[in-house]
This record gives sequence, C-alpha cells and structure tokens, in this order.
Amino acid sequence: MNSSHSPRTGSGFTAPAKKQLGQHFLADKYYVEKIVMAVDPKGDDRLVEIGPGQGAITFPLLRRHPKLTVIEFDRDLITPLTEAAAPLGELTIVHRDVLQVNFTELAAGGQIRLVGNLPYNISSPILFHALDHAAAISDMTFMLQKEVVDRMAAGPGSKVYGRLSVMLQAWCEVEALFVVPPGAFRPPPKVDSAVVRLVPRDPTSVGINDRKRFADVVRAAFGQRRKTLRNALNGVIDAAQFEAAGVRSDARAEQLEVADFIRLANLPHA
Repeated sequence: MNSSHSPRTGSGFTAPAKKQLGQHFLADKYYVEKIVMAVDPKGDDRLVEIGPGQGAITFPLLRRHPKLTVIEFDRDLITPLTEAAAPLGELTIVHRDVLQVNFTELAAGGQIRLVGNLPYNISSPILFHALDHAAAISDMTFMLQKEVVDRMAAGPGSKVYGRLSVMLQAWCEVEALFVVPPGAFRPPPKVDSAVVRLVPRDPTSVGINDRKRFADVVRAAFGQRRKTLRNALNGVIDAAQFEAAGVRSDARAEQLEVADFIRLANLPHA
C-alpha cells in the first residue's frame, strides 16, 4: 500500500517496515481483535481491505470470512500474503494504488464493505474517492490518525469542524469507535490512531442537487475560516441567496450545520 501508516502484523509472515512508505505494522492482538469485531463480517459480505500489509487484519478476517479482496501497493508483500492466506480462505489481491481502484466496478452491481487503515499523507483523498463510489459501498471501517478521525466526526462549533467534516457527514453517518495507541504498532508512530465507521446514506435522502456545486461551496466557505461567509463566499453566494437559504451572511463556516451548506448549494445560481 502507498501508506504513511499501515496497520500490519506478523501473524502470517514478517517483513521490515519500509521507511519510504512510512509503514507501521499493527502488532497488538487486542486491537486487531477489536477491529475485526467492529467489522463483524457476515456470510454474504463482500469485504475489501485497503492495505493488508503483513495481514494484521487480513488473516483474522479470513478466519471469520472465507473470501476477501485486498488492495496492496507494495509489490514485495504480494507473494507472502498469497502464501500465508492460502490455508485460510480465498484471497484476491488487487495490486494497485487505491486511488486508481474503481470501487463501483469492484462491487460488480452489488455493494462492498471497505476495511483497513488509511495512510496519513493521502487519507483525505482516499475518503473523497470512496465518497465518489458511496452507492456501491455499504459501510467503511477505517483506522486513521486520531486527529483526522476527530475532524471527520466533529460537529459545528468545534475547532476541528471543517470541510472534511461537512463533506463526509453530508454523505455518511460518521461514528468514531476507539483509539489505538502508538505502542500497538511496530515501529510505533508518533501519534495516536483511531478507528471510525462510516455508513453511506441512502443517496435519495442526501438532498444534494449538484455534487460539484456543493463541494465548491464547502471548499470556499472553509478556505478562509476567519472570514465571515459573506466574504468567504463572495462571488459564490450573494446576499439574496443567503436570505433565501435562511443562513446569516455574517456567520462563519464552522457555525453552520451540514443542512445549511446543502441549502446554500442547492439554490439557483448564475
């Protein structure tokens, strides 16, 4: 995986962490089991793991579920993963950058469940990539840097409530589950990690008319956090539109509910 922090363990084989990929292998079985329990795979689930690494989550999942697809960027891990998984179940390996994987095609007309750890350096792009395929995803259980999970789950008024919070919460239910300390990894990272669950909403209930327009409004609103919305959205939303949406133009972005952003974005615009 093109990872800056990967949850991996030597439960099936061992390999040195690659500094250039920033790999940190999950080695604490207690947290491995907590993650597997959080996923709680059922018989007909179509599980897809991002970044299996040495199989920290892969092999316990295979013991619970006979078929698993994994996306791994590090070619040196492909053969050992395949060999170690053989006695446990059917492992399909997609050797690609996760950002180049079409989750909708992978779902093949159904829905997949995404599992894994997202690298610090591209966690937001991966999350937004998953949103693009939300209709093909039933849920996502991810381990990320705790600071990112805090932002994902934050509500209005929080110092860490921002673009990531609004974009994810517009399309998904977001639930922070538990913290994973640095000592659970080999070598230990310098920050805490956390596990989060995202459940995509029914697309018909989201209420966003134009995905790009919504994204543009949210990006502009949080682009200059200290400015009022009147100034931050100058040229994007005018005074009449603020009034029509029932949103105060002298408010700041972090004060708005997700529904407020949706109303603003849904208004007719020139």
